[in-house]
Amino acid sequence: MTTITKYVVLLILCLSATQINAQEVVKDSLKTKNSFQIKVLKNLKETIKNEEREFLKTEIEAINQRLEKGEISESEANVIKKELAKKRALNIENRIAIIDNKIALLERNDYSYDPDSNTNSTFGLSFSNEDGESWNLLSIKKKNKPRVYDRRTSSDLVFAIGWNHTLSDGKTIGDDYYAFTSGFVELGWAWKSRLLKESNAIRLKYGFSFQWNKLSPKDDKYFVQNGGTTTLEAFPSDLRESEFRVTNLVFPVHFEFGPSKKIERDTYFRYSTHKKFKIGVGGYAGFRIGTQQKLRFKENGDRVKQKIRRNYNASDFVYGLSAYVGRGNTSLYFKYDLNPLFQDQAIDQNNISLGVRFDFD
Repeated sequence: MTTITKYVVLLILCLSATQINAQEVVKDSLKTKNSFQIKVLKNLKETIKNEEREFLKTEIEAINQRLEKGEISESEANVIKKELAKKRALNIENRIAIIDNKIALLERNDYSYDPDSNTNSTFGLSFSNEDGESWNLLSIKKKNKPRVYDRRTSSDLVFAIGWNHTLSDGKTIGDDYYAFTSGFVELGWAWKSRLLKESNAIRLKYGFSFQWNKLSPKDDKYFVQNGGTTTLEAFPSDLRESEFRVTNLVFPVHFEFGPSKKIERDTYFRYSTHKKFKIGVGGYAGFRIGTQQKLRFKENGDRVKQKIRRNYNASDFVYGLSAYVGRGNTSLYFKYDLNPLFQDQAIDQNNISLGVRFDFD
């Protein structure tokens, strides 16, 4: 019993020593963090000055552009420039005063004091101990940048979804594929550039997109590849579901037309198409990156789900025409593949899609 007691006491002493050592390590880390923050804040003062000067330089350039275009007189330009210079000088004074106050707080208090505890934290990775003391290992902050006087190019996310089918000789829509379960999805990123110097009536929209085109064969049929031939054939057992999907990476280009609202400020202007009518006409080209057939069926009383990935003689190179018409961010979207779905076949099938497109600009 005495031996057990000795081991227990020894274990408690070891744990206590480990805890004390861990606390010392945390305290040393917090002290280092405090010193590091002070050093960063001191360096930040020079960054603030350079940043505000860069803002002022960009704003002065914008005023000079307006002066050259005859939008304002020289006296008006000088007044605006003086106001901007005064504003930037006050910004430097106020922002540096904030930094000086933070440095004073850190120098006056111990390592556990956080001058930003009542402010919104930035995105990052942080750790804390039992006393609620915390420190950031990684943070991401948005850097202030001068606003460009005339930004002719913007970018946005593009998402589209809708109905998908094929057109071929001797066939009408609905003969081979279910209309309501055959569909498409498109997801991509696009840039939009103003083509005219003094008007936003014509824009060029271009980017890249992933397209998923799905067909659901009717009458318990599925696609069979026999060498260079791909055909729809009856499934040998009880087929519950048949889906054929082609995935493409394409690069769309559209000419976009429509009115816009010009928003003018002292140091910049923008064209807004918010809630404005638009029409886009163009096309796309790219390549196939995947082909898959999914089958659900019963075999010997068992439910089987099968995914088959092979080329099925699908066209490697994809190109077609597309258009959209709508208002604001939402449009009716149409696309048509000029290339056949399957290459070197007796009868060509061309993919056709109709749906809704969202441009989140």
